Amino acid sequence: MRYFSRRLAHGLFVLAGVSVLSFVLMALAPGDFLNEMKLDPRMPPETVAALRDRYGLDRPLPLKYLHWLQSVRHGELGYSFAYNSPVASLLWPRAQNTLLLTVPATTIAWLIAVPIGAWSASQRGRWGDRVCAAVTTALLVVPELLLALALLLFAVRTGYFPIGGMTSVRFAELGNFEKFRDLVVHLVLPASALILLMLPVLVRHVRASLIDVLATPFIQAARARGVPHRRLLFRDALRAAANPLLSLLGLSIAGLLSTSLVVEALMSWPGLGPLLLEAIAARDLHVVIGAVMCSTLLLLAGNLLADALLYVTDPRIRTDQG
Repeated sequence: MRYFSRRLAHGLFVLAGVSVLSFVLMALAPGDFLNEMKLDPRMPPETVAALRDRYGLDRPLPLKYLHWLQSVRHGELGYSFAYNSPVASLLWPRAQNTLLLTVPATTIAWLIAVPIGAWSASQRGRWGDRVCAAVTTALLVVPELLLALALLLFAVRTGYFPIGGMTSVRFAELGNFEKFRDLVVHLVLPASALILLMLPVLVRHVRASLIDVLATPFIQAARARGVPHRRLLFRDALRAAANPLLSLLGLSIAGLLSTSLVVEALMSWPGLGPLLLEAIAARDLHVVIGAVMCSTLLLLAGNLLADALLYVTDPRIRTDQG
């Protein structure tokens, strides 16, 4: 328990540091939410001054931060100037939509990457490995924007998939099965973009980890004893290569928000990505900080999951912490 207690304490320290740094950086950024309103000749200066006082924009930075901490204690995460509502009520539905997109995409990407990476490692130097390396390299050099636009173009030309949004206009009138089908159909295009973005990195890491393991003496000895190739590759070698792959799993969870940002914005998926971009453009301070904190929580959750899996699978960690 000391191991996880230290990890949890470290996570809380990181959250506090990120919140302070976010406030400082937002304070240093030029302008605020009411800048455009001040340029409107129809808006009286007294109204702008009253709004600045209402939202506390003229308070010193330490007071702004303390006021935000009080709202966090009440579960509000601050107040959105643009939406005129607590930030938590905006973030949680959007976070659920982002997780609905990214969790299946990440799971499918791992399910594809592990066997492909293992097979590529076993074919090192042969034509199969070279083809796999060429495909992953091609996917790595394609920008996220171009990949998402190519998938949108495919959807427009073929008509197989909807080109935006999360549900159809008549979603509320559909039955349960039709609602599920409609959601899946809308999910295919953005999830495919995320899978293609994550897949080359995962395949290359799996391949590199297994190549190192396949060259170890115990694998060579097992191969000499006649252990079947598939069993040797997918049981013994993968188990030995678990540590770096579990760490990579934690990082892939940590990057869910940043990975999906462009895809959500281009494909009109109502997740955290579009909300964050709109909040940055509007200088909506608390929404930006709330989205940053959500990203930090994903980072910490990914690291904690990786630590927990490493603790279970690697007896050396349990021995060191004992």
